Amino acid sequence: MNNASEPSNVVDLSQRLDPRSERVGALLVTVRGLATKRLHALASNMFENIDDALFDLAEKAENNAAQTQFFDGMREVRKKRAIVERTFLGQVARDLADFSSGRTRAPDTDAGARPLANIELSLVGENELEESLAITSMIGKNEQRLARALFAVNQRLSVICGGTRMDDASNPVGPASLAAAFRQAMRELMVEVRVKLIIYKLFDRYVLAGIDELYDDINNELAAAGVLPQLRHEIPARRSDAPAPIGPVSAAAPAQAAAPVTDAAAAEFMQSLHALFSARRSDGGTGAAGTPLATGPLPSPTELLGALTLLQSQIAVLPNQAAQLATQADVTRDVAQLKEQLLAQIGQLRGQQTAHVSGMDEDTIDLVGMLFEFILEDHNLPTEMQVMLARLQIPYLKVALLDRRMFAHKTHPARQLLDALADAAKGWSVEADRDGRLFDKVKSIVERLLHDFDDDVGIFTKLAAELQDFLDVSRKRAELAEQRVAESTRGREKLEQARRRAAQEIVGRIGGTSLPPLVYGVLTRAWANYIVLTVLRQGEESPEFRESLRFIDDFIASARPVHDLNGRRDLRAMLPGIERTLRRGLAAVAFQEADTEQLLGQLHAFYRQQLGEAAPETASGTIVSSVMPLPEAIQAIEEPLAAPEPDEEVEALADEAFDERYLAQARELKVGQWLEFTAPDGTTDRAKLSWISPISGRYLFVNRRGLKVADHSLAGLAQAFASGTARVLDSTLLFDRAMDAIVEKLRQPEG
Repeated sequence: MNNASEPSNVVDLSQRLDPRSERVGALLVTVRGLATKRLHALASNMFENIDDALFDLAEKAENNAAQTQFFDGMREVRKKRAIVERTFLGQVARDLADFSSGRTRAPDTDAGARPLANIELSLVGENELEESLAITSMIGKNEQRLARALFAVNQRLSVICGGTRMDDASNPVGPASLAAAFRQAMRELMVEVRVKLIIYKLFDRYVLAGIDELYDDINNELAAAGVLPQLRHEIPARRSDAPAPIGPVSAAAPAQAAAPVTDAAAAEFMQSLHALFSARRSDGGTGAAGTPLATGPLPSPTELLGALTLLQSQIAVLPNQAAQLATQADVTRDVAQLKEQLLAQIGQLRGQQTAHVSGMDEDTIDLVGMLFEFILEDHNLPTEMQVMLARLQIPYLKVALLDRRMFAHKTHPARQLLDALADAAKGWSVEADRDGRLFDKVKSIVERLLHDFDDDVGIFTKLAAELQDFLDVSRKRAELAEQRVAESTRGREKLEQARRRAAQEIVGRIGGTSLPPLVYGVLTRAWANYIVLTVLRQGEESPEFRESLRFIDDFIASARPVHDLNGRRDLRAMLPGIERTLRRGLAAVAFQEADTEQLLGQLHAFYRQQLGEAAPETASGTIVSSVMPLPEAIQAIEEPLAAPEPDEEVEALADEAFDERYLAQARELKVGQWLEFTAPDGTTDRAKLSWISPISGRYLFVNRRGLKVADHSLAGLAQAFASGTARVLDSTLLFDRAMDAIVEKLRQPEG
């Protein structure tokens, strides 16, 4: 029994066993047997699920090409399952055999298990990089998840192999070794990288997720055999050469103490970026800002944050004076020079010049600098908003130094706030924000961060909630205005469509018939408006609409000359029905009773003349050739106003020399997307696609207040794209676009 004063968590590595002893040999056989049995079962289960997973993905594939990839992957896995499984288990067995014979693998010898930061990325293809990222991610996640059990296995295996130090990477059954063995086996499969990444996820889900029990078995067997039976699973502190912290620094911890890496994905992402920055610097021999690397004491986290806070306080006093006059060029220069200003500020605090910071801190400084350079070059943002948001570089650099998870986590509060500010700013323009509400809100958030942010990241959550409340109120107000604009436009288009339909029916039925002006005037004015009203109220399938068309035919027939007794009899039979229908129609289109009686009086006189019953009361032809004035509400329809078909409209613009891709771009627009339009005088305006007319196909655009900015036909919009007077604003979140652009830039050789 141990002395109570003796720390039980200290591993006494003097308890070493001779690797050549029979006892060690038996223990190693036990470990090998446990690993082989457990991994064989886990791998078999994984392969059973690969087939189902790929089949499900094929059924849900977004296109035929993706579906083909998944089905091809299924066939390849079925064909080569046995060899892949055999290769994987064989490599694990070789690693265990090497361990048994004392040939432990050095942590750096297998590129498949190494952190991405140690890979020469300039020699790694894009697919290889994706594969490495996937493997690094699952290794980091599982090493963190299994840290305690894995630490105990490492210590016990160290005792067995004579005290040789063993860590997570060199453990033959650790996540790194198992992932490296599986990567080796995956080379047998000829599949697309997309399918390969899915298989790696399934390896993580069904194999690495199940090795907890393997470690428990190994620890229990070795402890029962007397190998460190009192060992408690305590994890040693991170070495000083480990990467800088990813998680936030605790306020209670010493300033120099590194916070633990609590997120494997964030660690992996920062490691990959570190490798890209390192490769870029090694090519140029300098830091990202062109400053030669130097030796000397590195600034501590406290010094970095303190210097940044001083710089932040200097900027915070500017908003009411110089900041309002800052040009984009001034802000761009300040963004690029922040590292130099930071080093100068640290030098002043120290009382001695300093020319460098730690590698990971320099990466973070450069990364934030590139983020804000992207903001200043982002055509999605109006210039005024670019200048405003660029003033947040120092607060965001402080966040990044405190918590580098911001770069990997889309839900990080600082990242969400910047995305929300950029998204709101995307639709901003002076015209749409005449009262300055949005501009003032963004400005107040920027100033509060500059004045109030020290090291409490909670302020970003608070400000994001305030911004969202503001945007919700603005959105509801804009939606009401937008709805009114759409309804008004829809109403006008329905009216125009109904007028066009009425004109087509009336003019088509008249044909080449020469009608008296009185009859022609009634049809093209009063009755045309009654048809319009009928189409709008009852629709073209209604009995009322069919009745209105029958009246046109009857009315035209009643105007034909009558030459015999049968003709006069037929006309007399028609007249009562014509009068009833006409009275009803005139009443529907708001004819006053007196006006109706006057018009019917003219018609009675005309029909008496037609029937030969009485001579006209005035000069010959007066009644026939005249028509009484109609109310202003009654609009005349003289021509069949047919709408141009889309193909005709495109044909009319063929000389403008735009090709099919611009038409396709216009067709693919979705309601809610923002565009920027450039006027002939060079001024720009931003507008959101609010509605696409199902009648005319026209595109209605509104500003952020919901007020109409423009409406375009499909061909007109395509022509605007072709001429560059319209462009679609990217709907991807700012931070995502920035990180994609930064990684792409880092991969390119410096010119």
